[in-house]
Amino acid sequence: MSDQKKDSDSSPVNSSDEGESKDEVKEVAIRRFDPEALLTDDGAEREEDDAIYVDDMYGDWFLDYASYVILERAVPHADDGLKPVQRRILHSMRELEDGRYNKVANVIGNTMKYHPHGDASIGDAMIQLGQKDLLIDMQGNWGNLLTGDSAAAPRYIEARLTPFALEVVFSPKVTEWASSYDGRNKEPVTFPVKFPLLLAQGAEGIAVGLSTKILPHNFIEILDALTDALRKNPINLLPDFHQGGIADCTDYNGGARGGRVRVRARIEKVKKHLLKVTEIPFGTTTTSLIDSILSANDKSKIKISKIEDNTAEFVEIMIHLPSTVSAEDILPALYAFTDCEISISPNACIIEENEPKFITVNEMLKNNTDDTVRLLKMELDIKLGELQEQWHHSSLEKIFIENKIYIEFDGKTYEEAIEVTHELLKPHIKHLVRAVTDEDVVRLLEIKMRRITKHDGDKADTYIVSLQDQIAEVNNKLANLIEYAIEYFKNLK
Repeated sequence: MSDQKKDSDSSPVNSSDEGESKDEVKEVAIRRFDPEALLTDDGAEREEDDAIYVDDMYGDWFLDYASYVILERAVPHADDGLKPVQRRILHSMRELEDGRYNKVANVIGNTMKYHPHGDASIGDAMIQLGQKDLLIDMQGNWGNLLTGDSAAAPRYIEARLTPFALEVVFSPKVTEWASSYDGRNKEPVTFPVKFPLLLAQGAEGIAVGLSTKILPHNFIEILDALTDALRKNPINLLPDFHQGGIADCTDYNGGARGGRVRVRARIEKVKKHLLKVTEIPFGTTTTSLIDSILSANDKSKIKISKIEDNTAEFVEIMIHLPSTVSAEDILPALYAFTDCEISISPNACIIEENEPKFITVNEMLKNNTDDTVRLLKMELDIKLGELQEQWHHSSLEKIFIENKIYIEFDGKTYEEAIEVTHELLKPHIKHLVRAVTDEDVVRLLEIKMRRITKHDGDKADTYIVSLQDQIAEVNNKLANLIEYAIEYFKNLK
């Protein structure tokens, strides 16, 4: 067995029992390591072999893997600010939406129809999405951003979409759909989101050869900036953090590569020898902050007597100092040697037109403003078309019934009835906005007699007038699209 293994390892190319001969193996090895040895005497290259080399395979496979991780896993899309797993979770929750809470375990199971990477990855992504407290209405123990405590098991916690999510994320009539990975279902390519979710929630991901880190921003400030962008006013959006803290954004650089944000914990002096931390820097937890303080104490960078963590709904870390150390003296050391001050390097990278793009948050906001206006226009155009169709069918039905056109059909075939109906309608349809089609006539001929006998002309007129008012309202919004978009953002606010 050992001799066989030795022979196998020493051979540059292994062959099967029915495979290449020793000469063929030797030729492949020579071609791999000494190509010139395979040239003829006159320098011409000998006949090509069909060998596939490992480095070529790894080169192709690694490129495919890198592209997949960048486009489908780690980097959010510019259109809706979501990664694929987040998009699939929201789509699944919309499928299950009935106004009541759903078990997170059920949502995860339903999402597996769209996301082929297991329940654990879906559950973790859903917890992170819920903790941002914007799109998911949570019930139960969803963990704690401040302490770093994990959430309860998915079978114990529940979730449903927030009214905000239902308003800004979903619009099936303007959504582009694609087949799921197994071809059994349809899922959105991207959501037609009418709000920059990416700027409100932030995002972080590590792909192959690049990473993204977009900091979260204040919800109200984003809406104000959107309004300023519509009015062509200058905008300068700065980050805001759920954990609080004090931020120095002098070198923020619009969230682009090369920028930096310094964030400090908010520390209050309670007594001469007692400090209280009430807010912590972004990206830290009370546990990690306490560990960094204890580590600095062990290294004699600072001196403390004890530390207490009383955090519940709000951060409360009590730092007790020795009698020889005052609160004023230790503060600079806390910021210098512990996580009471950290430096964050933003790196705004998104997927746009199926490739990664580095961009600033201000550019991202302007692009989202244009997208929102475009989506609002598409929704208004669809609504206008539906109202006009309703008005057309209601007006046509009123003409058909009140002029008793249906009486002329005795003894005629269906095709003849359609032709006669067209002729009888002609004197009455000059005010309609489009021509009467065969489909319209078929729809009239299928009206039941019970509905004809119960027709109320006054009610029909009232309904047609209400449709005309709605059409005029939609046309007015389309004519003043920017003002309509500003009003939309005000309503969100």
